[in-house]
Amino acid sequence: MSTTGLLEAESDVTRAWYRRPRVWTWILFGLAAVVFAELAWRRRWMSDDGLIVLRTVRNLLEGDGPVFNAGERVEANTSTLWTFIVAGLGLLGIKLEWAAVLSGLVLAVAGLWFAMDGARRFHRPTGSGLAVPAGALLVCVLPPFRDFATSGLETGLITFWLGLTWWLVVRLALDGDTVRAWPVALVIGLGPLVRPDLALFSALAFIGMMVAGWRGWKHLLGLLAVAGALPVAYQIFRMGYYGLLTPNTALAKEASSAHWGRGWRYLADLVSPYYLWVPVLLLAAGLVLLLRRVPRNRALWALIAFPLLSGLALALYVIRLGGDFMHGRMLLPALFAALLPVMALPFTRWTAVVLAGVGVWGVVALGWLRVPYEDAPKAYNKASGIADERGYWSAVTRHEHPVTIEDYMRSPDLDLPVAMAAVRNLPGPSVLVYRAGAWRQYASDKPYSTVFSGSIGAFGLVMPRDVRVHDGYGLVNSIASHTTLVFASRSGHEKDISPTWAIGEAGRTEVDATGDANGFAAEDILAARKAVQCPEVREMLDSVRAPLTAGRFWDNLTGAVGRNSLRYPADPRQAADCG
Repeated sequence: MSTTGLLEAESDVTRAWYRRPRVWTWILFGLAAVVFAELAWRRRWMSDDGLIVLRTVRNLLEGDGPVFNAGERVEANTSTLWTFIVAGLGLLGIKLEWAAVLSGLVLAVAGLWFAMDGARRFHRPTGSGLAVPAGALLVCVLPPFRDFATSGLETGLITFWLGLTWWLVVRLALDGDTVRAWPVALVIGLGPLVRPDLALFSALAFIGMMVAGWRGWKHLLGLLAVAGALPVAYQIFRMGYYGLLTPNTALAKEASSAHWGRGWRYLADLVSPYYLWVPVLLLAAGLVLLLRRVPRNRALWALIAFPLLSGLALALYVIRLGGDFMHGRMLLPALFAALLPVMALPFTRWTAVVLAGVGVWGVVALGWLRVPYEDAPKAYNKASGIADERGYWSAVTRHEHPVTIEDYMRSPDLDLPVAMAAVRNLPGPSVLVYRAGAWRQYASDKPYSTVFSGSIGAFGLVMPRDVRVHDGYGLVNSIASHTTLVFASRSGHEKDISPTWAIGEAGRTEVDATGDANGFAAEDILAARKAVQCPEVREMLDSVRAPLTAGRFWDNLTGAVGRNSLRYPADPRQAADCG
């Protein structure tokens, strides 16, 4: 224990328990955690994108591998670690929907606790011992934090990993004699497995750790090997198994493209409704006031710099990408990272005004501040393409807390029972497409049937495992993910191919005398059939569909870079030229 901590402990012993600042710190932290858990539980739900994760988990548990469709090695889940956590809980017999919702909530609350205690430890020399969960109030109050603590997505895991990493680095920097460095490096290295873009936080956290406690080049190289072992091993697996450098979702969403204007609108969509700049400026002022009272040293600046720079880097990446279609979701890691040094602030006469101001904002925000489209039809902003995703799916399912697939089954908008009946009544391998108010079938020479749908989470979870579910957006469909960008208006929906690709690839379609093929132009279907035979497209399809032999793994591995850059027109008539 440091000298300051020892003096605090000795001072605490001389006081009655109810006068000890540390006791009241734990009470306040506990209240913050309980409030966050309660508010998030009241908003519990499962998103359709969360159901996409669960189909992959189901296939993994059934022995088909971490894939969305059995027989197609497509990485549809962006978070590797989240997939395996939910799968582990599924092995225990827990219903997958509840496994994802409850584990996300528990991880989010635990991450908030680690973040607060890390900030308490960081500010220990500057205060009287009483720490107030100031930044944590933003996490409790902002609806996106509460919504995505459940949702079936990896946000709870991200919160946990960010909080734990901060807590470990602070402990290593300030109490290095009681903390070993290699476990900290191991946790830091998990960032790309939590979510690929969190490699930014991993890199800056590692640099911060080394700057705060430099012990020479040999020490650095050893810790770098520990931090990189798991992500490098998985990257080799990803390239050999899936045949790509990145998850397939990165291709579908064109994660390397730039849409700054849309990104700034996405930032404003989070900041403006809640006047978020008010508490952020107050907390920044409180941090500056505290830092003026302590000696400046290398460890202090490293611990301040890495979360703030990480938050800025993550935010700029999301803004450059164009944001997301879910309100606030993609900016939550950036905001949480930037708040880490102020998740808790010491109560002093210098910070009392700051804490009071943040508290007033919190009451107002919790009681009255909402997004302007909260009451719009299905909580959707047509102008920006951004939705209150929880509100959207609550409206679609007619259920305040849609968690299980049974909740989705009762939705008249999705009409899943009709789709399931259409699959059961197929005379043989076919392609099913919803068109003009009905499910239409098209003959296929493949040994399996394919359902082509826009909303694939719920559809994927209810469909038999031997039926493939493909989407036009390319999240789980390799043919679509490698097409050129079509839309630039709504983030996350940059690709959108016609069902004619699926019908054409199936190989068998009857065409009438007018050139119509049950609602589609026969010319488009024939063009798609030709396009999928282009050498580069055929090789790409083999990389995900051919049996995984040692040779196939090596070809996938060595060809991953070129395959990641493969693009062809979304219009099958243009793609048929094989240019």
